This record gives sequence, structure tokens and C-alpha cells, in this order.
Amino acid sequence: MAEAVVAIVAEGLKPLGDFIIQQANILSGVSSQVELARTELQFMYGFLKDADAKQEDNEVVRIWVANIRDAAYDLEDVIETFVLKVALKRRVGSKKIVLKRYACIFKEGCYLYRIGSDIEQITNKISKLRLSLQSYNIKEIRGSEAVASPTSSQDRRLTFPHVMERDVVGIQDNIETLAKNLVEDEKCHRVLSIWGMGGSGKTTLAKHVYHHNEVRRHFDCFAWVCISQRCQGRDVLEEILVKLKSATKVQREEIEKLKTDEIAEQLCTMQQESKCLVVVDDIWTLEAWNSLKAGFPMKEETHSRVLLTTRNKEVAMHASGNNFLYQPQPLSKTESWELFEKITISGRHNTDPETYAKKEELGKKMLQHCAGLPLAITVLAGVLARKVTVEEWDLVRENVDVYIRKGTVLERGNRGQEYEGTAWVLALSYDNLPYRLKLCFLYLCQFPEDYEIPVKRLTQLWIAEGLIPLSSTEMMEDEAYNCLNELVERCMVQVGKHGSTNKIKTCRLHDLIRDLCVLKAKEENFLYVIHLSQAIASMAAPIGKVRRLAIYLDKEVDQLAPTRDGQLRSLLYFVDPEYYFQNRSARLLHPILEDFKFLRVLKFEDIGGDVELPSTIGNLIHLRFLSLKNSNIKRLPSSVANLVFLQTLDLRCFDWDFLKMQNVFGKMEHLRHLYLPGRHRVSERLSLASLRNLQTLVNISSEDFDLNDLAELTSLRKLIISAPRSTPLKFLEEILESGSITFKHLLSLSVEVDSGSGVLPTNIVLRCPNLYKLRLHGRITELPQHICCYPNLTKMTLQGTGLREDQTELLAKLPNLRILYLGFYAFQSETIVFSEGGFPHLEFLSLDWWWQLKEWRVEKGSMPSLCRLHIEDCSALRELPDGLQYVSTLKEITINFMYREFCTRVGEGGEDFYKIKHVPSLIITNITFTEESEMLESTTLREMDGTAAAPSCQIRTKQETELEMESLAVSEVVDPVRVAEQPTMDNAPGEIVEIQVAC
Repeated sequence: MAEAVVAIVAEGLKPLGDFIIQQANILSGVSSQVELARTELQFMYGFLKDADAKQEDNEVVRIWVANIRDAAYDLEDVIETFVLKVALKRRVGSKKIVLKRYACIFKEGCYLYRIGSDIEQITNKISKLRLSLQSYNIKEIRGSEAVASPTSSQDRRLTFPHVMERDVVGIQDNIETLAKNLVEDEKCHRVLSIWGMGGSGKTTLAKHVYHHNEVRRHFDCFAWVCISQRCQGRDVLEEILVKLKSATKVQREEIEKLKTDEIAEQLCTMQQESKCLVVVDDIWTLEAWNSLKAGFPMKEETHSRVLLTTRNKEVAMHASGNNFLYQPQPLSKTESWELFEKITISGRHNTDPETYAKKEELGKKMLQHCAGLPLAITVLAGVLARKVTVEEWDLVRENVDVYIRKGTVLERGNRGQEYEGTAWVLALSYDNLPYRLKLCFLYLCQFPEDYEIPVKRLTQLWIAEGLIPLSSTEMMEDEAYNCLNELVERCMVQVGKHGSTNKIKTCRLHDLIRDLCVLKAKEENFLYVIHLSQAIASMAAPIGKVRRLAIYLDKEVDQLAPTRDGQLRSLLYFVDPEYYFQNRSARLLHPILEDFKFLRVLKFEDIGGDVELPSTIGNLIHLRFLSLKNSNIKRLPSSVANLVFLQTLDLRCFDWDFLKMQNVFGKMEHLRHLYLPGRHRVSERLSLASLRNLQTLVNISSEDFDLNDLAELTSLRKLIISAPRSTPLKFLEEILESGSITFKHLLSLSVEVDSGSGVLPTNIVLRCPNLYKLRLHGRITELPQHICCYPNLTKMTLQGTGLREDQTELLAKLPNLRILYLGFYAFQSETIVFSEGGFPHLEFLSLDWWWQLKEWRVEKGSMPSLCRLHIEDCSALRELPDGLQYVSTLKEITINFMYREFCTRVGEGGEDFYKIKHVPSLIITNITFTEESEMLESTTLREMDGTAAAPSCQIRTKQETELEMESLAVSEVVDPVRVAEQPTMDNAPGEIVEIQVAC
């Protein structure tokens, strides 16, 4: 971990050294010292890999590593202090004036001498620490060479097939599925992989399959091997061969004399001649698998099989190819309680009903912390199995996280089992991460428990923190996404939602993984998490050199930070979504900007009440990330122009008032993501032509900036642009036609034109050949003919476009369109027809606020992949189309703000029910009434008589309904593919699961 910190500090020093050189030649001496210190840090890399691995079991090494980390931080502090002073003085006048002032204030260069002396002193300290390595038995490890785990850790990880877990729940179907796939009579070598996070039951499942009666009858020879993190290929192949042969002592001695290729050859021959089953348990890396696969006849005819378990999806996919790949799912609440009860309560005859009921209540509360992880449930149950009274159970509940993490060793007289905690099992996954991924993982601990982490925001933060290295082949955002994907494949991070392009949109941490993350981040002094109200009440503040601070706000406070540590680099605020945080003073930000002048990240979001952003924000010249999203800020000071290192700037403040801005973005050449507020006023046109690294530009208006600047922003990936009546986009059309501008990187485009601003410029779409998402709001009458050739276009929104009726045929030909939103006046006609064979890949369709739509016809064979349908406030629509009865893939229909007559037709017994009776889920909310309808406070569409297909009606609150509608919004749609693949509803076809009434 210290290796990662040192690497990031070293890399961060290079641009600072370059900045110093740019100021004046006289400062170049300091720059050379910076480079010397940077080189000294780089010398430490290889040694720190070994030191990191050894510090867990060696207090002296742990102190040495901490000293290296602190020295790297000290060096960073000294240099950034100097850069800050140079930048602040530079504003007074020209470079010559700056140098003259330095001479005056610091007496002819005394300040420069002191800075140089400080850097030299820290460099010498680092050098001495490096020279002391031999006395600690720390060796240099080059490149990707693995570090040996402590012997004790390796011993704890060994698994034995004859040691069976007695208490298992919820895996019988999985055992049967795996066993069936193993014994299938195919003459090809197959590898079946089980992958999942530590403690998810992979090894337990493999053991039960290994001992399955049908499996034992089918195969002739068996071998079980457990792989260590430092896999020795020859040793493992030798062990497999010995076990398959049931080798005698003499045969073992002969095998030991064989060369590696001879062992591999004998293994392949044996697997071709006999039916062999080899279980490779707990394999970690591709390198480990590659060192073994020569021993398996991968491309030969054979009835032999390999069953593999791993925490790394990449390993599983590489080994299994197109064969069987299985991931154990968390236990359900019912299964969790069944397993828990087996260990803690079952078989105890002296448990009276009242005690049982109290223990059940406490047990189910504690099980929430296990989140369905079998290992965690077993550990917790093992702790409680020796606790007799309800009072003892309640004491465990108060510190349940600690008990789950650490466990306990049971006395021999109690079940004869030992229950170690989950910490060491999960920590193995952390220890196996490359150092870059360790930092990315630890950064996740800032997010609150059960928080859906937006992936785009996460990658922006990683980049701002310097956690993502520069790549010559990929954009940093792509590299950051690859890091996240690798954490997912290593089962350290869980996927929340997928976006319309099937990329991960949100992610989250398993509760126990988050506990590990918080613990490790604190141990490494990497990031602290504080509940501010509690910290202020207890006068507690982080200890040591705190670089990153995540603060949870849950009630009104008079201050926003529990510390005044000026070395803080990141400050991130999180407001409880169930609590509206109202600040007590508009000047709350003032002390923060005074105290923390070295901030690189400031996330100041969701702060209610008026907030004044002071002009001192311009002194935070190291700032890379600034977000004021959903905070009530009304004016952006001109000093923001000084933040020339900004990469992400999010100004999407509350829309209650206009945000007043000046032309402050022109010098922000590093800016990659700019989010303007929905309502803003600019005192002069914005200069954006110099922002050639800009990838995201949101809420820009054609009256805000010179449209010619847009032609310079060729790195854009996302653009949301609007044109008010005063400045139509016709000029943009002329610019595009006159030049050969192509936005080849643009993936998401939204164009909105006021009704009085003319027609949408269609050629802007033609200049974006690689679009994935397209939103058009404004008159267009017809789509560009070439749009049907756009291979990547998966999501489309049309509002107020007034397309001709024949344009549906063009839409229907889009080859990969999966999500389609048709809003108000999308088409001129009152009738729309989806023809046979149209929309072949459409999975989600929304019709909303389309008041003039009277008839919708769907021909048989149209939308053959549709999974979800949403209809909202289409007041003229009287019935569902007949063709829906042929859409067998349809899983869910949501109807919101539709007339009672329409809703009655779709219910059982209604005229349209036969069209959708095959659909598992029908959700109806906010039924409205015509003047002729009877005004009712509540209604049901049919009586529940207990017969087949009778529904269980579920009424939601207004808030729950609003959340459901938000989930269907353009930016938050749940991936329909995942809904289809993982249905969560057990309703009968045509079942109405929800009804709401609104008058």
C-alpha cells in the first residue's frame, strides 16, 4: 500500500516541477531538487512491494513503511506549499515583479534556500530509509513479480475435500446443475468455473459436487488441489498426477524425477485414457492458470473434466472459454435464517417459545449485516451458538460487525468446530490486488453504506486524486472504467445498474467488504470517514497526517470540518438522503477555504440554504475536482478563473434561482468535464475554444458562447446544448456545413430548441457517427436518412419533434436500438403504427405526455425483444394495441396518470386483458378521472376471489411512486436486459401488483 502512495506522490511531483520551471529560470534549482527527490522515491517501488507484504507480521517493518509514507507526504507538502506561494505572488504582476517581491520579502532568496533545504532534508531521509532495508530483510521485487504470502496465511487457506461443512443451505439445486454438466457425455475437454467473492460458498459447493453420487460413479480418477497465491506450476501438476494415479511411494519418487513437460504429458495421456475429475480450488491469477493448462488436454477428445473455483472472473472466463461459468448468489433472507438457526438454535430442547421469539428477532436484525454471505452467517452463528441467554445475544448485537469480522474459537465441547472471522478471508482478496487497484478500492470507503455509487462520478474522482496513471493508448476515463471492471471481476465491487450501452452505471460495496475497506483505509491513513455531529459532540478528530476526509452530515451544525489540518487534500460531504441538510450560515464555506489551501477535491453537494462561495476559492490552485451540485449557490466569483488545474467542475446548483457567472473557463486547459446549471446568466460570452481536453459539456446554451468554439471541442463525448428563441441554432448548421468537422468521439448528444427558434439542425447528428444516445427536443419533421446506418445508437428520446408518420419506418430499422422514449408531439399524426419486423432489438419503450396520441397499432412480429413498456399521461389513448399479445418477451407494464376507463380495460375482465395476460407484472399508479367518471377515493380493478391468477394488490405511497417514476427517467433507466435475465417477481401472468388512485 505504501508503494502505491509513494508512486502517486512521485508521479504528482513531475507536473509541479514543470510548473516551477515555467515561472522563472531562477527557480530551476528547486526544480532539479524536486526531480532528484522524485527519483529517490522511484527507487523505493520494488522494495515497498516486499515491505507491504511483510508489515502485517512485523511491527518494525510496519513502522518503517509508515515512515516512508509520511516522508513522501512531507515532500509533497513542501513542494505544493512552494508552488502555491509562487502562484499567489504571480498575480501581483509580471514575473520580474514577482522575483523582486521575493527578494524583498525573503531577503534575497532566503525563502528559496529554505525550500531547497527542506526538500534536500526529506530526500536524505528517504535515502537513509532505503539504505536500512537490508537490516529488515526487505528485498527488491521487480515488475509484476509476486510476493509470497506469510506461511501462516497460506496454511489457513488450504482446503481438504474430505472435510465437509455439515450445515449448508440453498445450494442443492446448484449441486445438481453442476453435477449434470460434469457428467454430460461429450468428447471434449471441459472446464467448469465457479467464481465469486471470498466466503460466498465456492469451495463448499465444489466439495458437494466432488462427492456427488453420480459424479463418483461417472469418473474413474479424482484429484483435489488447493492453489496458493504464489502458485508453483510444476508442484501443482505433480500433485495432480500423484492423486489421479493414487501413486505408491515408488511411483511418487519416479514422478519427482520427471521434468515439468514430462509430468504435463503424462497428465494429458491419463486424462485421455480415463475419465478424470480434477478440482482446482482457489486459483487467483491468469499466470497461475497458464502455468497449469499444459497438463490438461484442452483441445483433445476426452471425457475428463476440470472444476475450478476462483475469486477472479477473468480467470474463470479464460479457463472455461464458452463452457459453464457459475456465480453463487447471496442467500435469501429465508435461507440466511435457516442456516443461522441450524447452527445456533436447532436441537436445543431447553429453548422456550418466548426465548426463541426474542432470539429470532435479534438474530434476524444481526443477519442484515451478513447480506446473505454464507461465511459471515456461519461466523455469526458460531459466535452465538455458545451464548445461551437473550442478554448475551443482545450484547453481540451491539457490536455485531466486530464479531463477524473477528469471530471466535469455540470450546471443544461445543460442536467441535472453530469459527474464525471473515476478516482474513476477505483480506486475501485485498492483498492480491495490484497496488493501483488497492488505492482505487480504498477510495470507495468514503461512500455511505448501501450507497449506489455513480460510476462516472467515481472515475472523475479517481482521476482527480491521481489514482489513474496516464496511458499512451487510452483516455484516463477508459482506464478508470477498466480499473472498476477489474474490481468487479475480482468480486471486490458489486454491480448496481447497467446503462443503455450495457456499461456499469452504478456500483456498490457488500457490507462486509465495505467494513474491510474502511478498516484498511484507516490503517493506511489513506482516508477517514466521520459523522460530523458525532465528531463535534465528542471533540474527536482524525489523528496524524490526514489527506482525505469524508464527512457525513445528518443535522444542522455550526462548522463543516472537525479539524483544521492544513495538509488535507480531499474533502467530500455526504448528506443523508432522508434528511434535508439546512446550513445555519451562508458563510460556512469561508473557513474551509481558508484552512485547506491544498485541496485537490472538494465535493460540496446537497447543502440546503443559501451558500456563499467566497472569492478565496481562487486560492485553491491545486484543485482538480469541484462539485457544487444541488447546493444553493447564486454567484460564481471571478477568482474561479485561477483554478487552472481543474479537471471536473460541476455547477448544477439548485434551479430555484439563476446562477450568475462570468467568463472564467478560458484558461482551464485541463478541464475534462463541465456541468453548467440549468438556469444561469453570464455577464459576457464564455470562451471555450481552448478547452481541447473537454469531454463533457452539459447545459450549454447557444446564447452563452460563440458557436464557432464548438468546432474546436473535438474530444467531446457528451454534449447537452439548447437554443432559446433569441439565438437559434441555424448558425451552427452553417458552421458545420462550411467545415469538415466530425465529432467522432461524441457518444451522447442532446439538442433542445424552443418552439419559436426554428427547426433542429439535423446535420449535427450526421457529424456524430458513433452516437450511443440521442435526445432531440424541438421540431425536425424528418430524421436524417443515414441514421439507420448508425451501428451504436442504442437509446433515443424524441420530444416535440413533430415527425411525419412515415418516420416510424426509419426508426424501426435502427439496427441496435434498445431504449426508445416518445414524448409530447413526437409525431404529427394521432395514429402510430409499429410494423411487422420493426424494432428487432427494442427492449424498453416509453410513451409519455403524448396527449394527442389516439391510436397505437402494433403488428404481429413487431418488437420481438420488448421487456418493459411504460405509458404515462397519454390522455387521448383509449386502448392497448392488439399486437402486444404476441410480444412474448414482455415482463413488465407500468401505467401512470392514465384515465380510469383505460385502466379498467387492462384489468382482468376488461376488454384489453387478453392482450397482456401473459405479462408477469402490471403496475398501475395515479389513476385519473374524466369529468364523467365517478370521483372515488379508492378503487380496485377486480375483486380477488382466491382463484388462479388472482392478484395481490400492493398500494404504494406517493414517495415510493415518485421513486419508481425516477427509475424510468432517461438517465436512470434500469437495464432491461438485466430485468429479463433476473426476474424478481413471482406474480402470475397478468397479475396487477399495484394500484393507485389520484383524483
